[in-house]
Amino acid sequence: MDEILQEADRYSRRQLLTRLSLGLGAVALSSLLDPKLFGAETSTASTFHGALKAPHFAPKAKRVIYLFQSGGPSHLDLFDYKPKLDALYGQDLPASVRQGQRLTGFTSGQATLPIIPSKFGFKPSGKSGVHISDLLPHTSKVVDDLCLVRSMHTEAINHDPAITYMQTGSQLPGRPSMGSWIDYGLGSENSDLPAFVVLISKGKARAGAQGLLARLWGSGFLPTRHQGVKLRSKGDPILYLSNPDGIDPAARRDMLDGIGKLNAMRHASLADPEIETRIAQYELAYRMQSSVPELMDLKNELQSTYDLYGPDARTPGTYAANALLARRLVERGVRFVQLYHRDWDQHDNLPGQLSINCKETDQPSAALITDLKQRGLLDETLVIWGGEFGRTVYAQGGASKDNYGRDHHGRCFSIWMAGGGIKPGIVHGETDDFGYSVVKDPVHVHDLNATILHCLGIDHERLTFKFQGRHYRLTDVSGSVVKPLLA
Repeated sequence: MDEILQEADRYSRRQLLTRLSLGLGAVALSSLLDPKLFGAETSTASTFHGALKAPHFAPKAKRVIYLFQSGGPSHLDLFDYKPKLDALYGQDLPASVRQGQRLTGFTSGQATLPIIPSKFGFKPSGKSGVHISDLLPHTSKVVDDLCLVRSMHTEAINHDPAITYMQTGSQLPGRPSMGSWIDYGLGSENSDLPAFVVLISKGKARAGAQGLLARLWGSGFLPTRHQGVKLRSKGDPILYLSNPDGIDPAARRDMLDGIGKLNAMRHASLADPEIETRIAQYELAYRMQSSVPELMDLKNELQSTYDLYGPDARTPGTYAANALLARRLVERGVRFVQLYHRDWDQHDNLPGQLSINCKETDQPSAALITDLKQRGLLDETLVIWGGEFGRTVYAQGGASKDNYGRDHHGRCFSIWMAGGGIKPGIVHGETDDFGYSVVKDPVHVHDLNATILHCLGIDHERLTFKFQGRHYRLTDVSGSVVKPLLA
């Protein structure tokens, strides 16, 4: 009898398949420990594909920068010009407009819902004449590069479920974040840096800004190697990345080789994919010991670049510095950069706090568009600016023309997009005269996420992962690509 058949006869079918799969697993682990064994490159010149191996169709965008303004920016004070509200100041919001919309606990007990127009002026900007708030003078200069969506809407009315919804496609925690889905599907363009990087900027508007939970950039039920890597602005950019005292690179390499062999032995026994993740993360961390310091070293940036991003660009951890860092990340092949800016939750003193927010973010956001465009990166980089919902047309508390607050509002809000396959210089969607409900071309959270994936060459219905007997996706069970937004 053939020796191979004799060997196979000693095992049940299940045992044989298990041994074969472990052998293949060993090959995969070897490739993780030393990519060069299998001809892999370790530079931005080679794309490291994910589960899809290749996009479903030709992508317009290769990478994404998501400028998330956490707290709910007021569309009525920034992007959705409603001049008719001036004549309605202080009047109660008509029931015919509200249509039974549920309210948060902040305003549900108010005797009236007094209409409050924006304190700020709006001017037509760009060739298209789009009205943009006086709070955003720099954004108004790049408006012809932007696609302004005024008809976003969501079912969520409180921050945590609303932010979770925007980032993961579900109001309930536990789903993978958008960056994790994209990392899982497409992989990285640079083996020396993570595919998914997170930057957090704390603003100056509110001392008690809401926190951001790490699950917002978590991988959920996807393998943990796809979770976002948070870069810090103080100390080591990534915790424990530097070698401790007394450990040189050669010693570190020997330690990782030994740990890798032990993990490989453990994987041969258990076939646990998380062991593969651990090995891959150890190896990535080792390579990042060289790549991250170079990334964070801004000494070669021109003074004109700092001037473009504004006076805060040299201060680590500011929105301006992080916007500049986001550009450096994508030009090095990072697939998805999530930049968070907090402090947009303005239930009171909105005029004062919003002015601070805009002073911190307006110039850097516009500079990022200009910088990417000058470097020839904007066409292949999708930039998104927006929060989790908008703010109400009625005042929280009493109405005052000079000092007012607005409650959470999910029935309509504004975002903008640029680059990466998005049609520039247009406004999509329309709200009613009160800025309260969408009346034309609504865009749901799932529609937005489907469109983002489409720009990356991904069919949102085909990027799935089976978990607990069901195939999940970023857009859950709905969502359509918003074709009028596409170039």
